[in-house]
Amino acid sequence: MPIFTAPDFDNHEQVVFCNDAETGLKAIIAIHDTTRGPSLGGCRMWPYASEAAAVTDALRLSRGMTYKSALAGLPLGGGKSVIIGDAKTQKSPALFRAFGRFVDSLGGRYIAAEDVGTGVADIEAMRQVTRHVAGTAGGSGDPSPVTAYGVFQGIRAAAKAKLGRDDLAGLRVAVQGLGHVGLDLARQLYEAGAALIVADIDLDRIARATTAYRAEAMPADRIHAADVDIFAPCALGAILNDATIPEIKAGIIAGAANNQLAEERHGAALMKRGILYAPDYAINAGGIINIHHESAGKYDRAAALRQVEGIYDTLLEIFARAAAEGIPTSDAADRVAETRFGKHRQAA
Repeated sequence: MPIFTAPDFDNHEQVVFCNDAETGLKAIIAIHDTTRGPSLGGCRMWPYASEAAAVTDALRLSRGMTYKSALAGLPLGGGKSVIIGDAKTQKSPALFRAFGRFVDSLGGRYIAAEDVGTGVADIEAMRQVTRHVAGTAGGSGDPSPVTAYGVFQGIRAAAKAKLGRDDLAGLRVAVQGLGHVGLDLARQLYEAGAALIVADIDLDRIARATTAYRAEAMPADRIHAADVDIFAPCALGAILNDATIPEIKAGIIAGAANNQLAEERHGAALMKRGILYAPDYAINAGGIINIHHESAGKYDRAAALRQVEGIYDTLLEIFARAAAEGIPTSDAADRVAETRFGKHRQAA
């Protein structure tokens, strides 16, 4: 497939294809922009249907990380990596060491952390061969609970902007995806008094949520259409598309998934329907904020959580700008982030 003319190529600085015959590693590292600093982003392991799908995911995710770091005010650029494979059956320490050697060859331009399909143990295997990793057992660890905390704060901000209240008691929330982030978000929502509807392809996760958080289960391919106040996508991307948007009943969409809009035009489609959308890279920045506090020196969890709480105010700023300018919230978030790119480049 073409790279430089691919629809999701956005002047990426570097795309690296990684192959190791001995371990079966096939991976892609995409570095989008390092203007603000080294690119930091998760390493995702997923059984992509094709190599083209893996490349597309890497390109889109890495761009999102650039915008996420800028919007969060972090001195970091955007990068992401994907390993093609089934995380349940094809993982091995040797495979992640092989991948770590490719990360190390980039000399710090890309820093890897965990993502969908990878965990702290995998990052530790990579750390045996490279220092360019984050989210290790001795540092900030699993960023998922902090990511979930940031999404929770973002949901509160969206409720404030749309409903005039930031307490969630009695609101109905549909959580799509109960991975590390989604399940912890469900816990926080339950403790805040929200009524939950949940969906996941893993029945064990469904059982945990229905038992612990009194959630109602719903099929994963229909939960977007649930009759709820808030829809929280926490699975894979492109959930907001031509097929799903007309079926959404929620007045607010605010969740942890990356690249929720299948195409940029879908931000306008949501605005046209009167649905308030919390841009994904704004609301799910808690993980990278948490990891940055590890890379900045001695990890201070309290300081990290205080900065994550700022997601509430960042989203209120985005919502206010979108309303004032009559533009989709996704466009407003892009403008805020791109202004910060420009300031940084001028200063450089």
